[in-house]
Amino acid sequence: MKIIEAMKRIKANKKKIQELQLLIKDNSARFAHETPKYENTEDKVREWTQSAQDTVQENIRLLTAIARTNLQTKVSIELGGRMVQKTIAEWVWRRREYAAVDQLTWELQTDRGLKEGMMPNTSTGVAFEVKLVRNYSPEARDEALMMYRGEAAAIDAALEVTNAVTDLDEGPVRLPAGL
Repeated sequence: MKIIEAMKRIKANKKKIQELQLLIKDNSARFAHETPKYENTEDKVREWTQSAQDTVQENIRLLTAIARTNLQTKVSIELGGRMVQKTIAEWVWRRREYAAVDQLTWELQTDRGLKEGMMPNTSTGVAFEVKLVRNYSPEARDEALMMYRGEAAAIDAALEVTNAVTDLDEGPVRLPAGL
């Protein structure tokens, strides 16, 4: 099974669980004078409950397999003219949060609206020249921003392909010796 197939199955399973829960809710009790919807409703409620629990376990198994696969599978993406290799899990975290953090860090390197030129001295009335001192490289900032502005799309494209072609590691959990 491919990663994307597992993700789709998890989504479908969540819907199935909700449907089973609704059946359980609607049929777990009735008045004695009401006609039951099912011949043996008690058995049905028990079956639906078991099915929901089994489906939860299936999702946990699939999510664990996805996590294992994400930690083991390396993906290379070209960023800023060089190939960067990380695991799927690392790329997911980068995409969710940290690429934007890095982009903001570079975006904050600005002139803060300060302008060079002549400024009047309020105490003496004599104007003086002010020079702007940049404590950053505008060229390095612009280059980094170009890279970071395209990073999310590059990650999305690479992971979409990876999720479609990578087999899920459904093997047993391998714990370190001594645990």
